[in-house]
Amino acid sequence: METSPQLVTERAAAGMMAVSVAALRRWRRERRGPNFVRCERCIRYDVRAIERFLAENSSNKQESTRLESTVSREVRRENAAGRH
Repeated sequence: METSPQLVTERAAAGMMAVSVAALRRWRRERRGPNFVRCERCIRYDVRAIERFLAENSSNKQESTRLESTVSREVRRENAAGRH
């Protein structure tokens, strides 16, 4: 069974990756960076796409695993706080 995507705003995605929102916007224009979803004027990122992007762009596989779990913990914390 496929789980539904866990979508976050571009601000939240930028925070998870420790980059600026401007960097994410530039990456979208350049067709690089994590996959995103556009709903009208709203941009959302799937947490799994962010995790994949970090893993694929990590110079150290062990480091990418740590980053993935950090991102997952951050999403769980935001969901528990009721923020999206």
